[in-house]
Amino acid sequence: MNKIQEEMRGARRECGIFLKCLPTARPFFEEELTLPIPPATPILAPLSLPAARALHLAAQGLLQARRKKAVKADVLAAIRQMGVLQIDTIHVVARSPYLVLWSRLGDYPQPWLEQLLAEGALFEYWAHEACFVPIEDYGLYRHRMLDPAAMGWKYSVKWMAEQGDAVASVLEHIRVNGAARSADFERTDGQAGGWWSWKPEKRSLEVLFTSGVLMIAKRHNFQRYYDLAERVLRGWHDGLLPPEEQVRRRLLLASVKALGLARASWISDYFRTKQSRASLVHDLQALVDEGALLRCTVDGWVDAVYVHAEHGELLRDAAAGKLAPTLTTILSPFDPVVWDRRRALELFGFDYRLECYTPAEKRRYGYFTLPILRRGALVGRLDAKAHRAQGRFEIKSLALEVGVRLSARLVQDVAGAVRRLALWHACPDIDIAQAQPALFGQQLAEALHDGGAAARQAA
Repeated sequence: MNKIQEEMRGARRECGIFLKCLPTARPFFEEELTLPIPPATPILAPLSLPAARALHLAAQGLLQARRKKAVKADVLAAIRQMGVLQIDTIHVVARSPYLVLWSRLGDYPQPWLEQLLAEGALFEYWAHEACFVPIEDYGLYRHRMLDPAAMGWKYSVKWMAEQGDAVASVLEHIRVNGAARSADFERTDGQAGGWWSWKPEKRSLEVLFTSGVLMIAKRHNFQRYYDLAERVLRGWHDGLLPPEEQVRRRLLLASVKALGLARASWISDYFRTKQSRASLVHDLQALVDEGALLRCTVDGWVDAVYVHAEHGELLRDAAAGKLAPTLTTILSPFDPVVWDRRRALELFGFDYRLECYTPAEKRRYGYFTLPILRRGALVGRLDAKAHRAQGRFEIKSLALEVGVRLSARLVQDVAGAVRRLALWHACPDIDIAQAQPALFGQQLAEALHDGGAAARQAA
């Protein structure tokens, strides 16, 4: 145990200003500038709920469709706008991080994400959950690494206490041989694989990752390559570590900015910060007093909502009804818009649960249902699978939300989004097994057929 602790301390000591190599990154170790108190912005009435939704979607990059084809820098810009990009490995349609980006950027080459990681523009850590995070925010998560026991199940204190020599052996292997995958270590415990049935070396890699001794240097075929933090993040040392009070402030502001507008009860979930209600209320009031946050209300909500001062113009446009959501797209279950079930219900009236972890007989909508965002509303969900080898996009089930009015324009909007998603996966053939209501399924199938025929004719 003493040996591995010394290894961990040594790894931290050896880190020394990597941002000099990243001219596009914003320094995470500088004190954030205090925003001046803005002139009063009178809002004569509370925001309507549609206006609140529009403000949220604008902040998330989901208000309107892009007019230009995405370039690689847009991937990094989208992640910076969200603050984090959650990672999940289920890929019946697409792995979640790729789909979250597609919803905002449209068609783009998926390898751009891994390239940004390998280039050092991104790093991986426990933010909302496991996430890609802009590298300039590394300092905001370093405190978590230095107190990994506070991370709960993400860090096994018992494993470190009982398997210190084994952990040290894995660390030494990487120190000598370079970046390694979990697959590079042969399983020796005689157990079969499976979810959470990690082999000992994988457990060791994960505790070293959570404690910040190892980082993810790159991914290949979505497999992680673990390497020493000082080799991945050259130039960092803990003398650059911002004070915890500054970290709390910056993550609070970043949460509100990413959300567009936020009730106090939404804020802590975004970056999984731990703060008492009283402390949060105190910080919010201080930020309002200083002008870093604006405060307003939403029709029907008794509590206040908070808006980042940089979104002041968006807030005024929303209040004036000038934010017009026009984008129709398909969302990942791990998209920030829907990952907080309570927020999705309060803001969109959309009661969403990912059912892949629910027994099949108890599922209502399907294994991996994808929310449908249409012109500022969450109007339905579809359970789909991309059969890439066959060029077929299968919609196993499709359901409109209760109260959504069926119209020709709705059908065309949803058909366009489904077709774009299918073609992104090189699946031009689309079939629908079942739909609620059935008439919507019929009309959508006709629109998809007609649109596909027109596209083939144009080609």
